This record gives sequence, structure tokens and C-alpha cells, in this order.
Amino acid sequence: MNTLPSSGTAAAPGALASHGPLAGARNALLVALVMLLPLLVFHETALSVADIWQRSETFAHGFLILPISLWLVWRQRAALQQLPLQPCWPALLLLAACGAAWLLADLAEVGIVRQYALAAMLPLTVLAVLGKRIAGALLFPLGFILLAVPVGESLVPPLIDLTANFTVDALRLTGIPVLRDGNNFSIPSGNWSVVDACSGLRYLISSITLGCLFAYLSYRTVWRRAAFVLASMLVPVAANGVRAYMIVMMGHLSGMTLAVGVDHLIYGWVFFGVVMLLLFWVGSFWREDGQGPAAVAANDQLVLPLPLRPLAGGTVAVLAVLALWPALASRADQAAGAVPAVKLALASPTPAGPEFTTWQPDYAPASSTLRQSFAGAPPVGLTVLFYRDAPGSAKLVSSTNRLGQQKAAFRENSADLRDENFGGRHMAVREAMLGFEGRRLLVWQWYWVNGSMTSSNYVGKLLQIKGKLLSGNGDGAAVMVFAPYDEDPAVARAAMRAFLDRNLEPLDQSLAGTRRP
Repeated sequence: MNTLPSSGTAAAPGALASHGPLAGARNALLVALVMLLPLLVFHETALSVADIWQRSETFAHGFLILPISLWLVWRQRAALQQLPLQPCWPALLLLAACGAAWLLADLAEVGIVRQYALAAMLPLTVLAVLGKRIAGALLFPLGFILLAVPVGESLVPPLIDLTANFTVDALRLTGIPVLRDGNNFSIPSGNWSVVDACSGLRYLISSITLGCLFAYLSYRTVWRRAAFVLASMLVPVAANGVRAYMIVMMGHLSGMTLAVGVDHLIYGWVFFGVVMLLLFWVGSFWREDGQGPAAVAANDQLVLPLPLRPLAGGTVAVLAVLALWPALASRADQAAGAVPAVKLALASPTPAGPEFTTWQPDYAPASSTLRQSFAGAPPVGLTVLFYRDAPGSAKLVSSTNRLGQQKAAFRENSADLRDENFGGRHMAVREAMLGFEGRRLLVWQWYWVNGSMTSSNYVGKLLQIKGKLLSGNGDGAAVMVFAPYDEDPAVARAAMRAFLDRNLEPLDQSLAGTRRP
């Protein structure tokens, strides 16, 4: 005797029928399993993300993103019970585009693009294998995964400037005299510096993550969700300025006995916790009664069968698209072959002089280094860090490469792009003012990649990708020219400009000699 599914419709060939609550749980588990496919294929990229989570307190919340996303999927299991599972073949094109972006980022060793490409593959894989209806119902849980990517370090300098400006202005409004030098300032009771830990990036990223989750769970209308997420961005930035001001005032009023050690960080996190509680409390006044996870009725009238053959075909197709890109990347690495050694030397017409500073850029170890000092008033120094493009080697362009050193003698007080003319060329250089305890140094920095010069990290990466695609390598160098100054950096700029007028062409010739045959 033949039996029919409880819905009254016959199961299609190659399909299994589930009944009652098991259908919703089954679909939720399928979503979780499908999301594992990109993580397995691109496991090295996934491990690089987890490594950043582990070593950086700023991004430690990343360990919670995927479990929260899966929990949000599980909450929707009752609704998933009534949705058909049907592969969406056009999504394979989007997966291929993400794979191509991952490959280009791998060639240029742009970790953030690789990681975002992998994060985007997870929801796209769900769309490709399980279909539009399932992916549409899980739009936020799947999109929430993008917050796991450790991004935001480029915001540290502007956040530091904002915090320093707010703190100094607030102190002056309070009636406390302030002597400021970049991001360092002095008040009658002591000296303070606004460093990376004071930028508030940790608070900002945590607030955005919690704000998105709170908005999704608490509101249904789009404008309320958007308004709360916007508030979760603006409030921590303003609160961080208040926090910095309060810490300086605590130190000032206590004779530099409070808020100058470990308690400095403790007060900061306690203050941030109070601010977030207030934000959520205020947001709760506009809370909308959400529909919540739909309950599963005992007498379900619609139980959809599980289409095994289409799902198996979709899974195989997705795996084939995903596996293509790591295979191409491995082939490109093998084709690179042996990497020739390089030694830089500059035949300069400017007389050499003694070392006048102990400053060293905080960059990854280079394949070859050129460092020279030249006589003058003031003297000028040159540092060139050359990086061979090879698998596993240090990167030329990286967010961890910095001109100043956080705990060393020369800290980066300010940095900006500056248009300059030297050596018959017009270009923008990155100008940084370094200093600590009265010693000041002006630094111009730019990248040299296969004969092209740029001060942009993004253009530098694009030049490396171009070189790797056209000539098989993305070799490049970081060039730094520096000079000391007292009060007016214009004197140092004039000396550096005159030095480059005489030495830019010999420097280009020296770097051109590093090109591979």
C-alpha cells in the first residue's frame, strides 16, 4: 500500500519527506552544513582570520559571530519548515566572482580582501545550494557573518586625532592650560599621549556588532533598525572622547596617582559598559513586538520533501567552483620558481655623513635594506626597504607597517599626504612628523613598484597585482627620506627636496636593477 506525505502530495523521485518539527530542524541543520563548504575549501584563509581573533583584543568578538549566526538560523527553523529547497544556479556566477576576487587578493597578498571574499562565500553557498527562499528568509543571519572579518585598523589615525582634539578642547574649556605637540600634550600635572589604545576602535567595533544584533532582534521596520545602528556608530565615538577627558581629569585631580596604570584601561571598559547599557535602555523604549520564531503547529499541513538529487548536484557544483581558485593560486606559487637575491646600493653625488638618528621604521623584515645618512644642514637620511614577492615572504603594503613606534623613542605625532615637486616629478608623499621628548624627525614615504611610485596603499597593491599578472612578480620597495627639525619643518622639507633633486634618478636606477629577468 502506497503512503503519501502528510501534506497530501506525493514525494518526487529522489526526495525524502520529513514530518512536523523535524522538517524545520532539518532545514536549519542543512544551512549550517552548507556554510561549512567554503570554510573547508579555504581553510587557510579561515585560519588566518581566527589567528587575528586570537592575537588581537580588538577583534576577539569574531569568535562569537558564527555561533550567533547559527543561533539566529536555528530561531527560524519553524519558518524554514515551509520553504522549498531548490538550488539557485545563477548564484554560482556570484561565487565565481568571489573566488576570482580571492585569487587576485592572494596574488597581491591582500588579506582583508581574501577574508571578505570568504565571508561572502558563506551566504552565497547557502543561496546556491538551498535556494532563494531559504537565503531570503535568513538574510540578516547570513549577512551578520561579514562582521567577523577583522577590519577597521585604518580608522585608528583619524580616531586618535578626533580623541586628541576633543580632549584638548575639553581641558581648555575646563580652564586647564594645555601645551600640545601632535597627539602628545602637557598639562600642569603631567604629560599625556593619545596612542592606539586610546583611539576607541575596540569600543566602536564592539558597539556596531552589538547594535546590529540588538536592532535586528528588537525592531521590524527598516528605519528604526538603521537609526539604532547609526546611533551605535556615533555614540561610542563621542563617548570615547568623554572617556579620555575623564581619565586625564582623574589623573590631574589625583596628582597623577589614579588612571595612569592598569586602572586606566579598567575605567575605560567600565565606562564603555555603562554607555552601552544606556544605549540599549534608550533603544528599548522604541522596541517593536517582533513576530519571533514561528511556533510549529502540532498538525502541520505543509511538510515539504527533501530533494536529494538537486541538492547533491548543487553541492557538487558549488564545490567545483570553490576548489578552482585555490588550485590556480597553488599553480601560480609553483610557477614563481626560485627568487633571486638582491642587494641595494646608491651611487649618490651627495657626500655621506654620520648617523644622526636611531629611528627605524616599524616594518616587516625586508629582503634587502639600504640605509644611508648624508651631510647637510640639516642632514638627510635615506632608508629603502625592498621586498621580494615570494610565497610566505613579508609584505610590502601592510596595515602593520608603521613609520612610528608605539613604545620607542619616535612616535608618530601626525601624518598626512603632501604634494611635492622633486627630481623633475610631481607626486604626493606621505609626510609623518615623529617625535618624543624634544627630538623631532620629518619623514617622507612612498612605494616603488616596478618603476612606478605612489604613496597610496591601495594603488601600491594594484601595482603589485599588475606586475604579478604581466611579469610574474610583484616586487617593490618602501622609500623613506627623513631629516631632523626643531620648530619649523619647512627647513627639513627644503633639505629633503634638494637631496631628492640630486638623488632621485640614481635611486630609481638602483631599484630598477632589482628587477627579475
